[in-house]
Amino acid sequence: MNIFITGGAGFIGSHLAEKLLKAGHTVSVLDNLSTGKLSNISHLNDNPNFSYTIDSVLNRKIVEEHIRKSDQVYHLAAAVGVKYIIDNPLLSLQTNITGTENILESANKYKVKVLITSTSEIYGKSENIPFKEEDDRLLGSTHISRWSYSCAKAIDEFLALAYYREKKLPVVIVRCFNTVGPRQSGQYGMVIPKFVKEALLNHPLTIYGDGKQSRCFADVDDVSDGMIKLMNTKKAEGDIFNIGSTEEITIEELAQTVKKMTGSKSKIEYIKYDDAYEEGFEDMRRRMPDLGKIGQAIGYKPKYKLKDILERVIKYYEE
Repeated sequence: MNIFITGGAGFIGSHLAEKLLKAGHTVSVLDNLSTGKLSNISHLNDNPNFSYTIDSVLNRKIVEEHIRKSDQVYHLAAAVGVKYIIDNPLLSLQTNITGTENILESANKYKVKVLITSTSEIYGKSENIPFKEEDDRLLGSTHISRWSYSCAKAIDEFLALAYYREKKLPVVIVRCFNTVGPRQSGQYGMVIPKFVKEALLNHPLTIYGDGKQSRCFADVDDVSDGMIKLMNTKKAEGDIFNIGSTEEITIEELAQTVKKMTGSKSKIEYIKYDDAYEEGFEDMRRRMPDLGKIGQAIGYKPKYKLKDILERVIKYYEE
């Protein structure tokens, strides 16, 4: 198959491209390198079935050219990371809404199946743990920039489902929960690579807030496997799936674990949210997916435990 990946030079996109090439597919990648890196895909350049274009999903002409020649589209291109969203609010909204609109419009024109990547941010401040795909959403004020990401990705989901219901376009929607692994950058607030890098350099490990907030981290290997299986499962079309892990840890415990595993002499420091991001910043205390639906659809069960994931990320940064 000819497969098109938007955001393919990004962290998840590059792992996905690698797997699809190994499976014998032809892969073309589109990335504007706002958060992706050419170094993530440089090892794929010698493969005759691989090609990349440096441009944006906001370029409708380029998007259509790629989709016209494709059998499947994995739409991963997005403005991501809390810090990036807050620093670039307008471009983030345009990328996350108009970019997805461009993908769906061209995909519908040529009836090409699309996987849309969404986010656990969809659930907002809800405390209804674990989050189920059909749950209500609870969001903060529009004065708080971070909620714009949740709203934009919700619009993406509404658009995808509208194309499925009205135009019969085959779409699959995946809500990612804290995906981590080799190649992930800590530049935009991704906590595990940030902690690992700080620990290896014996710099202070900076925790935002009180550190009692908890998260569940999934390995990119498990997540990319799950995406490919969902994309090739007919009954997944027109539906939404959580993807991630249910192994929960507080950010404070995570910092201590990283420090211990790296043998670091780093101190642990705490920074107020307002100082780290913006005044009035809000965060959710817990974020855990219900994985029952994806388990039933494709037998999804994460192979990697948090310890394995941390070992992989530490090894990557050490090298």
